[in-house]
Amino acid sequence: MTSQTVTVAGPIDAQAAVPAPQPRPRLGIDLDVDVCVIGAGLAGLTVAREAALGGLSVAVLEGRNAGWNASGHQLGTVMPGFGVPISDLIERIGFEPTRELWAMSKDGADYVRGTAALIPGVALTEGALEVSNVEIGDKLISRLQMLGEDFGTEVQGWQVDQVRRVLHTERYFHAVHYPTAFQLDGRRYLQGLADLAVEAGARIYEDTPAIGIDPAGIRKRIFTPQARLRAAQIVLAGNVHLGPPLQRLSDTLLPVWRYAALTAPLGDKLAQAISFAGSVSDTDGIDHYRIVGGDRLLWSSPETSFAVQPARFAGLIARRIRTIFPQLGPVPIEKVWSGTVGQTVHGMPQIGQLQRGLWVASGFGRQGLNTTAMAGQLIADGLLAGDERWKAFSPFELVWAGGRIGRVAGQLIGSALRGRAAMHGLLARRRERARARDLINEVRRQMARSAALKSRQEPRRPGGGGPV
Repeated sequence: MTSQTVTVAGPIDAQAAVPAPQPRPRLGIDLDVDVCVIGAGLAGLTVAREAALGGLSVAVLEGRNAGWNASGHQLGTVMPGFGVPISDLIERIGFEPTRELWAMSKDGADYVRGTAALIPGVALTEGALEVSNVEIGDKLISRLQMLGEDFGTEVQGWQVDQVRRVLHTERYFHAVHYPTAFQLDGRRYLQGLADLAVEAGARIYEDTPAIGIDPAGIRKRIFTPQARLRAAQIVLAGNVHLGPPLQRLSDTLLPVWRYAALTAPLGDKLAQAISFAGSVSDTDGIDHYRIVGGDRLLWSSPETSFAVQPARFAGLIARRIRTIFPQLGPVPIEKVWSGTVGQTVHGMPQIGQLQRGLWVASGFGRQGLNTTAMAGQLIADGLLAGDERWKAFSPFELVWAGGRIGRVAGQLIGSALRGRAAMHGLLARRRERARARDLINEVRRQMARSAALKSRQEPRRPGGGGPV
């Protein structure tokens, strides 16, 4: 790989860098509110905005700054669904409950699209492609029928040749195209969402961690370093960062660090390798990328269950890009960053009421931006109108993630799954090349047989000579 300067930073999208947000105040006086939201990420800000729009007084406590971690460092792809395959959900909770969850996830995507339209400077790119590293021709039709007919989702099946017309690599086979999925600048969206929450009447306090919580009684108490709050409702939206006051809840999440990089401008050669404007992800959950700024790649690939300096993954991501698209040559990496997500044991988010007046919205690892919006809507509707649609997530209970042993196991399992996926992909490509060789050999044999037959059928020269 060529020499390069690597900066650890958040992602850039579109043409201009996102301006740094103005810091918000620290809470210094005691407050009495209807709702206290702990965590100013995507889910917490959505709850705060919707609850404030409904007339409730809302205070958001954030230990650092809004969106400082995973919420402000995601790739910005918005599409229906969850991190768990539909077939697994149906097996666990049944067909109709799965359809209900899927409809909610679509509502979450619609919420993000509608909210993005209110935020200056947030431009959308349309379409998402889920590509397969192995041939899934037999499974593609049944999956499309389920998504389209049973789950009301607009999808298209792409055959191998169509995939390779826009992604010039032999590593991908079939794909599912989601034409109504979209991408946006994740940081700009989060900052705009925070501004909208404030405009609705919510108050956001940064550098204000919750160091103690007493959820008993009608008026719950929340303690911060300089002030105390009383609230009728508490929403825990701090993911794996809730800290000692709620360690038992944090222990139900496996922290996963996802690493991503932004390349330097790659020029015309990028268009020769990728001519799809939307995002691309593979069915094994290894790579997720899209073009930004016209000629850069925003690429997310490795993940760990332990914190590692993001800059250490610059070379790995560059090699991964070159493995998929060798025609790009050495790929200079300009920025690298990471975000920590909370992964539940069952793979689904934690959404609902733990006890009267105490709510949770977390566990969004691998779920997608749409689920944070969905969770915010469900909880806000529960606060405002007693809506109980959140109970659809009751089957996905809080399960201890195993502590340090769980993190080690998660890393080993993840590595094994990625290794198995790589082997299956290699075997699929070898089978494809073998079929191509067999086809060529068969054509050659047919040509030889045709030539021999033609030679026997041609008239002979008089007197026993060769063909006339």
